This record gives sequence, C-alpha cells and structure tokens, in this order.
Amino acid sequence: MRDYDEITAFLGEWGPFQRVIFFLLSLSIIPNGFTGLSIVFVGDTPAHTCLIPQSANISAEWRNVSIPVEKINGETQYSKCRRYKLDVIKNFSDQKLIPGVDVHVTEIQQESCKDGWEYNRDTYTSTIVTEWDLVCENEWKGPLTSSILFFGVLTGTFVSGQLSDRFGRKLILFATMGVQTLSSLILVFSPSWVVFCLLFFIVGMGHISNYVAAFVLGTEILSKSIRIIYSTLGVCVFFAFGYMALPLLAFFIRGWRMLLLALTLPGLLYIPLWWFIPESPRWLLSQGRVEEAEAILRKAARMNRITAPDAIFHPIQANETTSEKARPHNVFDLLRTSNICCVTVVLCLVWMILSMGYFALSLNTSNLHGNPYLNCFFSAAIEVPAYSAAWLLLRFCSRRLCLFFTLSLGGGVLLFIHLIPQNLISLAIALEMLGKFGMTSAFSIVYAFTAELYPTVVRNMAVGACSMFSRIGSIIAPYFTYMGSHDKFLPYILMGSLTVFSGVLALLLPESFGMPLPDTIVQMQKITWCKRTKTSYNLNDRVEVEPNNSAVFETETL
Repeated sequence: MRDYDEITAFLGEWGPFQRVIFFLLSLSIIPNGFTGLSIVFVGDTPAHTCLIPQSANISAEWRNVSIPVEKINGETQYSKCRRYKLDVIKNFSDQKLIPGVDVHVTEIQQESCKDGWEYNRDTYTSTIVTEWDLVCENEWKGPLTSSILFFGVLTGTFVSGQLSDRFGRKLILFATMGVQTLSSLILVFSPSWVVFCLLFFIVGMGHISNYVAAFVLGTEILSKSIRIIYSTLGVCVFFAFGYMALPLLAFFIRGWRMLLLALTLPGLLYIPLWWFIPESPRWLLSQGRVEEAEAILRKAARMNRITAPDAIFHPIQANETTSEKARPHNVFDLLRTSNICCVTVVLCLVWMILSMGYFALSLNTSNLHGNPYLNCFFSAAIEVPAYSAAWLLLRFCSRRLCLFFTLSLGGGVLLFIHLIPQNLISLAIALEMLGKFGMTSAFSIVYAFTAELYPTVVRNMAVGACSMFSRIGSIIAPYFTYMGSHDKFLPYILMGSLTVFSGVLALLLPESFGMPLPDTIVQMQKITWCKRTKTSYNLNDRVEVEPNNSAVFETETL
C-alpha cells in the first residue's frame, strides 16, 4: 500500500492551506506559555518579617531590633518567622532602657509571628502568598500549589489523550482550551487558598491537553518536510512567545488577581478558530470516515489552487488503513506487544526526568539573584534559540543522538554549578541558562521523536501518556525549588545527574529519522534490545530517504 504522505503529496508542501494550519495551531499555543508558569509571579514569596503592630507602643530603638538575625545559606538576614517577645521589649521600652547598651537583645526570648507578617511591596503589590500568608508554618503550601496545577495536568493528559484518539483531535483541542480559559477566569475571584487550589487543578486539566492535541493535529495534517519545522519552530517557539509575555505583563501588573485576568482574556480570541482549523484527515481515515477525510483534502486542494485526483483514497487503501478500526484502542495498547511496551517505558522515564528538570529551572527564576522579571524573561528568551537548535538537529541528525546530546548538555552543566565560587553569581546564572537551553531543546526533540515512533491509531494517546508521566516530574519540580531554600546546590546536583541518566536511556530507543509516520501498531519501528515481534509491514516495503530528510514507501510486491 502507498503511504498516506505519498497519497496526499498532490497538495504540495507549503501552500496556503498548510500555512493557515501552521500559524493558527501555533497561535493557539501562546496562552500555554504564560498560564502554566504564571505561578512564578502569582505565587512568589517576597521578603518578609514578623509584623510589629503599632499598638505595641514600643520605642523606635526597640522596634528596630525586635527581629532576630539568622544565617541562611551563609548569608546574614532578618528572621522570617521569629521575633523577640513583645511584652518583654515593651517592658524594657517603658523603662527607657537602650538595646545593646542597657540590655543585650539576644538574651530576650523569641516567639512566632502572632500578629502576622510585614511583606516587602517593592516587587509585588500582592501574591497568593501575601494574601493568605503562605509562609513559615504554612510555607509548604507554596510548592504544593504548583504541584496541584501539575496534578491537574496529569489528570487532563490521561483523559484527553484517549478522548482525542476516540472523538477527534479538533474537538478535544477546543474543549480543553475552553476548560483552561473559563477556569482561569473564575480563578481570579478565588476567596481562599483552598478554592484557588481546586480551580488551579481544573486549569491544569486543560493546560497541556490542548498543547498535545494541537501538536498532534498539526503533525498529522502538515506534510513531511513541514512537520519538523512545526514541532520546533511552530508550537514550541510560540509557547516561548507566551512565556516571554509573562514577565512583561507581570512587570506592569503587580497584583496577582489583575495579572491572572490579563493572562486569561486573550483565550477568548481563539473561539473563531473553530471555523478555520479542520479535523485530522489521517485520524478520520483511521476511523473509517473516508468521505470526511477526502472532503477536507479537496477543500485544501482548492485553497492551494490544485486539482485533486478523482479518487484520493482507493477502496483497497482505505480498507488497509482502517484495518485496526475493528476494535477501539485504549491506553493498554501502549503495552500490547513487547516492542511498544519497551518504547513506552523508556519514553515515559525520559519525559518524567526531563519535565522535572525543565520546570524546576523555570520555577526557580524568581529565586535567582537580580531582578525576577529580567531573570524570567531571559529564561523564556533562551528557549527561542533552543528550539531553533532543535530544528536544525532534527533536520540533519539521528533522533536518538539529538536527544542524547541535548539531555547530556542540559544535565552536565548543572553538575558544575556547585563548583562556581559564590562571588561569581553571573557565571552560575549563565550555566543555569545553558542548562535550560539543553533541556528546552530536548523537550522539543522528544515531542517530535515520540510522535514519529507511535502510529496514528494511538499517537495522541501515546503522547498524552508520556506527557502524563512528565507531569509526575513536574509535580516533583516545585520541591526542588523548595529544597534550594535550604541547600542551594543539592537541587542542581540531583537534576544534573538524573538528566544525564535520561540521555543514556534515549540511546536505547529505535531510530525514526527518515522513516514515514506509522499508521498501525505493527508498522512501528523495532527496538533492538527488546523481543522482536513478527510483522508484515515492512516485509515487502523499502524506505528511501530523500535529500530533504523525508521518507516514502515504495511497494515492490504485495
């Protein structure tokens, strides 16, 4: 049988139809760039000390020394959670005693912040931390808030992947975009931290689900030579544009509620895209809906001013393509044979470790020295050259080697950060950004690699399952940032070691460079170290790699 890409080659590579799909799907990704990482500013913890109320009636001298001094990570700073006992201080103040002269301050007993906290308002007018006092004994709620978002993403990717393979890419794309936008709008009016977390969970359910649906939809519609550009310079770069917009908006909008409102409203602009983005013809064909698939391709031909063949899919080709449609597919098909099981296990581990490192570095920008808005912008801007590098690597290099190189780069440089002297802060930040560069490139590559390895009948489900495992990594990621407040080098050592290990795992995967996208499970590439399963897919087929790195099937005999 002829390959789908060969059958639809009459459309051309880069006509008006392909350009519209490319840019509209890429535009739909922009909100994902700032929604998932808005917690960097919405949930940041500004400098704070115990509140000394005016009602305490103590002298200015005693008020200035009412907060103990502590050493944290080698730096001397005021305590964030303790103060000297106010009743004792008031007694000394009434007696006109001078601290440090008449009384040694450190001998006074300490107490917790019974009257709340006083927050530095120079950077933020409000965050969820300042509004609900998520500090000291409630400090654990900060990283948990980020993890709850990723718990929602975990749930969303698990459900949406199966729904997308069953009900279509387009429907799930717009449904999850609606969930993300509507729940983000309601989130602005959260009356308490508990309600905020519940709504944040729902935001997460729609967050990456629409990213995966848009990614798979574009991968299946666009031609072979455009597919790699779309998966790197398309969706990924537009995600980076949204990410870069986050610190710019946050710089001008310092209150968390108004910031979330400004980040949510652009989602309403995507409603008209429903009438311009079609369903995946490849998916329709896999469901036996041949007439609908042909209708979309004929409309695409008209847009490209090309005459479509009288019969695009011959009956025998349609029957062969839909041979697996006899039974519905579910997540257990990702473990159905030893080959697909081995591929799934390795990819899930790689995705999980990669996500852990990527989000830990992204969420850590507010803790770096210097301006948090600039640090976040640099962390976002580094992704544009990272995606460009990924595109170049995917065009000319083996997928396994691309993934191994970028993961090793991202993890390797992090292992050197603890060796940098404390006075060379700029060098440490530069190494962290280089690590972010490697992990970002790897994220772009692993999306494309995963989509190429899995067949159409389970592709969205497979990418969703891998993304689901990556959410386990992202759930853990906030605690790497939390761990850094106690030992600033330990997170880098752990992230670096795990990322290098995942790069070694990538070498175990089968190669997909120059191979056509499989449509059925038996057409998947074989993993060499796993038990091989007999297949008739490539028994009589030969793959030719063309100069533009695309591949087509040439049938010698049937």
